[in-house]
Amino acid sequence: MKLAVVETEIPPDADPKLPLPVLQLVGVRKTFADFAAIERIDLDIFEGEFLTIVGPSGSGKTTLLRMLAGMEAPSEGNITFRGERINNLPANRRPTCLVFQSLALFPHKSVGENIEFPLKVKKIPPAERKQRALELLRMVRLPESYYGKNVMKCSGGEKQRVALARAFAYDPAILLFDEPLSALDYKLKKAMEKELKDLHRESGKTFIYITHSLEEAMVMSDRIGVLRAGKLVQLGTPEDIYARPADRFVSEFVGEVNVVSARRNDGGEWVADDTGKRLRVIVPAALAGSPELALVIRPEFMRFVDKPGGADNTLEGTIYNEYSLGSRIQYQVRVGEKTFLIEMSRGHAWKAAPAATVTIGWDAGDAIVVTP
Repeated sequence: MKLAVVETEIPPDADPKLPLPVLQLVGVRKTFADFAAIERIDLDIFEGEFLTIVGPSGSGKTTLLRMLAGMEAPSEGNITFRGERINNLPANRRPTCLVFQSLALFPHKSVGENIEFPLKVKKIPPAERKQRALELLRMVRLPESYYGKNVMKCSGGEKQRVALARAFAYDPAILLFDEPLSALDYKLKKAMEKELKDLHRESGKTFIYITHSLEEAMVMSDRIGVLRAGKLVQLGTPEDIYARPADRFVSEFVGEVNVVSARRNDGGEWVADDTGKRLRVIVPAALAGSPELALVIRPEFMRFVDKPGGADNTLEGTIYNEYSLGSRIQYQVRVGEKTFLIEMSRGHAWKAAPAATVTIGWDAGDAIVVTP
C-alpha cells in the first residue's frame, strides 16, 4: 500500500533549527454514532520525545491511542508520519508498536521466544534472533539466563520488562504505551517509571504514553497533553502543566490544590465569595475583565502565619488532621465548611494540636488565577 503524501505548509517565520514533527494530527475527530470521542485535535509529536497524554476515565485517551496504532481510523482529519498520511494504514504496516496494559505475552512460550516473536515474523535467522534477544534482555536489565525461562514464572515487573524488550524487537520509530504500569504495586511502579525514562533516553525512540496518573506523567515526560471530553485542553512541559494550568480543571487534575472562589465587590475589590473577606489578587491581563475568578493555591505554597502581615492573604481555621508523607507533613485545616491543605517539609513541621485555632495564608504571587 502506498502512503499518500500530505503537503504540510511550513510557516515563513518557522525556525529552521527546530525539528519537524515525526507524527502530526490535524483536525482529527473520532465519532461513534452520535458520540464524539475525540474532538478535532491538532497535535505535533517530535522525534525522540516522551509525550504523555493524561485525562480522567472517558476523556478519549484510549481512542486516541488506538488511532495512532492503526486500530481505529479517524472520522475526520489526518494523521501523518513524516509527512505521509497513515489514516487507513493497518497496524502491522505502521511504524509503531503498542505495549498493552495486559502486556499480551504468550503464556506458553519462554522469555526468549516472546522477545524473538517479531524477529521470527520477519524471518530473521535463529542465531541472529537469539543474539538480538540477549541484547534486549540486557537493555531491559534482565539476566541473560532468563532467555529460556517460562514467561509465566516471571514476576510482574519482569513480565513488564519482557514486554518492553519485545516491543523494541519490532524496532519501531514510535512506541505507544497503554497504561502499562497500572497493575503494578507502588514500589515497583516507581522503579519502572525511572527505568522507562532511562530506556527512552538510551534508545532515542519516540514514546507516546497514555495514563490517568498525572504523577507518572510528571516523572517521565518531556511534554504532557491533558484530555477532557475528547478535547486537548492543554499541552506543555510538566512545569507548564503544574505551575501554569490553562483552567481550573487542569489545576485540580494535576494534584491536590486549595481553591478560593473570588468576586469583585461593588467597590471593585476582590473578595472571597463565601466569606466576603478582602483578597489581594494578581490578575493576569487576559482575565482583567472577569467578575469572578478561582484562586488555586498548591499545598506547598500555603503556610501557617504566626504574626500580622505574615502573608498577603490570611484565613482563620482549626487544625483537623495531620498526615505523614515521609519527608513531608500534610495538614488539614478547616475554615468554615472548607478544608485547606498545607504541606511542609518534615524539618519545618508545625507544632499544633488537633482542633487548635490557627491562621493560614498565602502570597498573591503564589496563587494560580484561572476562570471559575
